[in-house]
Amino acid sequence: MSKDYYKILGVERNASKDEVKKAFRKLAHKYHPDKAGGDETKFKEAGEAYSVLSDDKKRAEYDAYGQTFSGAGGGPRGGFGGFDFSDFAAQSGFGGQGVEFDLGDIFGEFFGGGGRSRTPRGRDISIDIELSFKESIFGVERRVLLTKMTRCTDCDGSGAREGTELVSCDTCNGAGKVHETKQTMFGAFSTTRECSVCHGRGKVPKEKCGTCVGQGVVRREEELPIAVPAGIENGEMVRLSGGGEAVPGGMPGDLYVKIHVKKDERYKKEGANIVMHHSVKITDALLGATHEIETLDGTLSLKVPAGITHGERLRVKGKGVPTSERARGDLHVEIDLKVPSKLSRKAKKLVEQLREEGV
Repeated sequence: MSKDYYKILGVERNASKDEVKKAFRKLAHKYHPDKAGGDETKFKEAGEAYSVLSDDKKRAEYDAYGQTFSGAGGGPRGGFGGFDFSDFAAQSGFGGQGVEFDLGDIFGEFFGGGGRSRTPRGRDISIDIELSFKESIFGVERRVLLTKMTRCTDCDGSGAREGTELVSCDTCNGAGKVHETKQTMFGAFSTTRECSVCHGRGKVPKEKCGTCVGQGVVRREEELPIAVPAGIENGEMVRLSGGGEAVPGGMPGDLYVKIHVKKDERYKKEGANIVMHHSVKITDALLGATHEIETLDGTLSLKVPAGITHGERLRVKGKGVPTSERARGDLHVEIDLKVPSKLSRKAKKLVEQLREEGV
């Protein structure tokens, strides 16, 4: 019973060669037996489907007869069961048995990442800082002192002594990459890696910098400014691009700053608004009054209207969390009625009169 190679790769019958290739790469990455959760059977099956659908002649035979004449007469011919790896390599454009092809194209990820060299990148750094509630609302700039690998300032990262030049690297002949070939059961696999002498730059110092010894980077203390945006939440991260560790001939990593906001018993956030509590005497609640209140913006006058009730909120427009350069949320003042624990005779008599009036 013939297999449905299109279904195996998850492509339409009119799929282009590029679509077939992309589908196979995805499945090969997912099911490779050397990876955690890999599936050797499905990996072999995907390879078999690709070896047929990537070859015009075999694909035409398969479309017409449900099989290829070259594969109709028996069992597996290669080590992957169901298709010959050397045929597969040739059909996929990477050569065959005894011919070099680059692991970095399809199989580079499965055999230690070989293949195409990439620009090296320094290690990311993560730190924690604590902010007051007010700082989290309005934003703040903090400066932190970190000891890390950073670009050498004496040679500006070149690794060369001041006044001297860079020359071509003898190890990679100025290419920045080193080509290596290994013989395996599948043929000769060729990999390309970054030159470990020049770190991919293709050039090395004629005379090395005395500070970084030709590396272009050095471990030292560096002070970095961190701009914390207004309205940041507890637990959020601020990313400082290039604030991580530097590496020779590459890009520095990033600095990630985790924010911890201290609680403030007076205020809390509700979206773009700030809520605070304010105690009001019963007499002021009954008759109305003007109170001075302390807010994040300083002292403000708050008009308490007559007849206000416990738990009611008064809104002070534009005194909440900044949402843009020109806009802010509001301040909500929640009223707590202050009930006296004891009354004088005179006060008690007045309250009794109020009760008699139905107040």
